[in-house]
Amino acid sequence: MSVTGSPIKVLFVGESWVKHTIHMKGFDQFHSTEYEEGAGYFLDCLNDAGFDVSYVRGHEITLQFPRSVEELDEFDVVVISDIGSNSFLLPDETFLRSEKSPNRLGLVADFVQRGGGLVMVGGYLSFTGIDGKGRYGMSPLAEPLPVTMLPYDDRVERSEGVEVEVCEPDHPVLGGTPSDWPHLLGYNKLMAKPDATVVARVGEDPMLVVGEYGQGRTAAFASDLAPHWAPPEFLDWPHYAGMWTAMLSWTAQA
Repeated sequence: MSVTGSPIKVLFVGESWVKHTIHMKGFDQFHSTEYEEGAGYFLDCLNDAGFDVSYVRGHEITLQFPRSVEELDEFDVVVISDIGSNSFLLPDETFLRSEKSPNRLGLVADFVQRGGGLVMVGGYLSFTGIDGKGRYGMSPLAEPLPVTMLPYDDRVERSEGVEVEVCEPDHPVLGGTPSDWPHLLGYNKLMAKPDATVVARVGEDPMLVVGEYGQGRTAAFASDLAPHWAPPEFLDWPHYAGMWTAMLSWTAQA
């Protein structure tokens, strides 16, 4: 973990995908494949704030995500966004060749226990996720995260937009972010653990929950950091960068 005064080291994982499309044109059809990333603006905000960011895309986890305590301890905070637990728990050597491999999510839980930070950001493959495919409630991260996850599809789709109520406006995880947030278009339904702090909510559902685990800190943000749940108005919000940098700084205990 970083020496005092040095840049906060962030390991950001997820927010990438491949689209394979079938185009039907009368009698004929053809296929096209596209690769996309969704966290560009978020990562630019962190870089502009002086964070030292390492980005592991979804398809790179098997080869590039840390496999040891020593590798993970190079970082101050791990951010996981819209990538399911299977990508960590089924590396190629285990899924393809039935070989033992380090439990990457178990390493992250131990990392937090020893003083590291963990942030999970919502999405279709975060927390429990679409059709229950995120499966983090059955993973080693169920314990350090400050929320309890549903055992079934946890998405709340709100095309009309939802208003966020900030319950703890003075909490340092917000870094002074005003309480008037832009609308959001959906989120993962979560339940705050009894010893956690709900900083923001939508109705009775938590939106931002923070807690402590061992010597470390964790945060769960129930919505997205980019479209589609986070609309352009949220990305263009003058306090977007400040909120995320404060959240990561707090979890990193910087």
